[in-house]
Amino acid sequence: MSALYYTLGVVIFVVAILGSIALHELGHLYWAKRFGGKVTQYFVGFGNTLWSKRVGETEYGIKSIPLGGFVKIVGMLPPDDQGRLRQSNTGMFTQLVADARAAEAEHIQEGDEHRLFYRMSWWKKVVVMAAGPSVNIAIAFVIFGAIFATYGNPADRVAEPVVAAVQPCVVPAAEENRECTASDPASPAAIAGLREGDRFVAFNGAPLTDWASVQQAIRTNEAGSAEIVVLRDGERVTLTTDTLVRPMNTDATDRDQRESVGFLGVVPETYLRSGGLLYTLDEMGTMTVRTVEALVDLPVKVWGVAQAIVGVQERDPEGPMSVVGGGRIAGETASNELFPVMDRGVFLLMLIAGFNFFIGMFNFVPLLPLDGGHIAGALYEAVRRGWARLRRRPDPGYVDVAKLLPVAYVVAGAFLVMSVVLIVGDLVVPIRFS
Repeated sequence: MSALYYTLGVVIFVVAILGSIALHELGHLYWAKRFGGKVTQYFVGFGNTLWSKRVGETEYGIKSIPLGGFVKIVGMLPPDDQGRLRQSNTGMFTQLVADARAAEAEHIQEGDEHRLFYRMSWWKKVVVMAAGPSVNIAIAFVIFGAIFATYGNPADRVAEPVVAAVQPCVVPAAEENRECTASDPASPAAIAGLREGDRFVAFNGAPLTDWASVQQAIRTNEAGSAEIVVLRDGERVTLTTDTLVRPMNTDATDRDQRESVGFLGVVPETYLRSGGLLYTLDEMGTMTVRTVEALVDLPVKVWGVAQAIVGVQERDPEGPMSVVGGGRIAGETASNELFPVMDRGVFLLMLIAGFNFFIGMFNFVPLLPLDGGHIAGALYEAVRRGWARLRRRPDPGYVDVAKLLPVAYVVAGAFLVMSVVLIVGDLVVPIRFS
C-alpha cells in the first residue's frame, strides 16, 4: 500500500506540474492570438515530438522531455538597423545574432507583416509575455487561498495560553524524543501540578493574555519562584513552583549544580491561522520577498548542492530542488502513514502551489531568454519612445532584443548547468520529507 501511495503522489505531482506548464504556455498563446499575432507552435516538453496536431495555423503537441514548454510567436526578433532579417557576419556573436534573425525569417510569410510580435505595442508585448508566469502565480494563489480559507496555513501556527501537554522531566535537547529516566530532573510544570487544559491567567501577579506573554514571563523569571494562576474547569487555581530545572536527587552536590534558567516545561495548544483573500495576498507578499531573496542566492545554493554531491558538505534541507526532488517529496508525503490522509493531501497541494509560485517568479527575472527579459525589453522600448516624444525627437523604433542573444545563450547555459546539478543532487543526495 505504501508503494502505491508513493507512486500516486509522484503521478499527481508530475501531472500537476505538466498541467501548469501547459497553462503557462496557453497564457502566452491566448493573448498573442488575441492581439492578432501569429502563433505557429504550442508544445509541452522539449526534444522529440510524441504527438502533434495542426489546428488552423498552429501546431499543438507534446514532446518527450517534460521539463518545460514553448509557443512559437512569429516575429519575436526585429530586422537589423538596415532592415535585414538575413545577413552575413564574421564575428562569433554577430553570427549568432544573424543566424537567429535568419531562422526567424523562415517563419514569416507574405501577409504576416502586421502580425509580427515586435510590431505590437509595448503594452501588448508585456501582456503576452507576462501572461505565462502570471498563470503560475494565479494557480498558486487559488491553491493557497483554498487551503488557508478551509484547512488553515500550516506555516502559521497560533499558540494559545492553554496547556496541551506537560513535560514530566527535562532531557537534553539532543535526546528530546526519549522517555524519562530516574536520573532526569522533574520539570517545573510537573512539580507545580499543571494539567492538560489549564489556561494561564497570571504569573507572579502579572496578567497573561496570550502565549507570548507566558513565554516572556517564564524567561524573565530565570530560576526564581513562581506563583501561577490557571483556570481549571471554570475555577481559578493557584500553583507554586520555580522555573529552575530541579534534579530528581536533592543532595547538596546536585543542588550546587542547578543552573539558573527560565524554564517551565509545557506545550501550548496550537491551531492553524486561517484567512480569506486579504490574508492570502499578505502571505504571498511575504513569499514574494523570500522568493526574490532565494533567486539572488540561487547560484550560491546550487554550488552548495554540487559540493554535497561530491561529499564536501551536507545538503541544505532548505535549499533548492528540481522537479525530480519535488516528485520524490510528493511520493514520500503521500506514502507517510504517520500523518492523516487530509494532512498529506494538503502538503501535496502546498508543494504544487509552491512550485508554481517559484516558476512564475523565476520567469519574471528580467533576463533573456526568460519571459522577464522580453518584458524588460518592451518596457525599455516604451521609455525610449516616450522620452523621444517628450524631446520632439524622431521615433527610435523597436528595441532590438536580438542584440542581447549572446547574453541569452550564456544565461540559458547557466540555467541548464544549474538544472543538471539540482537533478543529480536530487538523485544522489536527496532532500527527505520529515
